[in-house]
Amino acid sequence: ALGKGSDLEKAFATAALVYNNHADPEGKLSKSETKSLLQSQFWRFMQGQENKPKYQEIISSLDEESENKIDFEDFMILLVSLTLLSDLLQEIKNVKTAK
Repeated sequence: ALGKGSDLEKAFATAALVYNNHADPEGKLSKSETKSLLQSQFWRFMQGQENKPKYQEIISSLDEESENKIDFEDFMILLVSLTLLSDLLQEIKNVKTAK
């Protein structure tokens, strides 16, 4: 759908596709499914963050026993939050791509 889209549009489309491929028929993920998806698809951003209090807070919220499910909006907030905490973000900031 975004073959001619910008890099940023393609990035968000990819995130939406990954989410949708794992979501239930209502378009939601359980907290445990969300955690599993993040660990399998976003592990480089999460790597080495275990000692950061905010990271621990985010991950422990996914371990809580709850009937609440994660919708796409909450999933994207989690992705952005984990990205901002990540040491990998600084490495990415230091990379300049040729235009």
